[in-house]
Amino acid sequence: MDIDAIHKALANPVRRQILHWLKEPQRHFADQEHPLDMGVCCKLIDQRAGLSQSTVSAHLATLHKAGLVSTRRVGQFIFFQRNEETIQAFLDQLNDGL
Repeated sequence: MDIDAIHKALANPVRRQILHWLKEPQRHFADQEHPLDMGVCCKLIDQRAGLSQSTVSAHLATLHKAGLVSTRRVGQFIFFQRNEETIQAFLDQLNDGL
């Protein structure tokens, strides 16, 4: 786990918002055609964020590099999910360190 990469990823409010949306995908992405248990399609995240596709892709790449989200490719689509294991490990380390 790269603590510095996680701190960098969490320093941006858009990335924190994306993680919040992914925490409850059924609430924020209920209109997705594919089952939500495979993750949320990046196209829907783009639409919800209201930012350009390239900007959202850069945010998602930062979250992925930090290990906060995992990806799954299905055909031409990429689906994103929170990586709860990494998030919990980060929170545990933060709690232990402070």
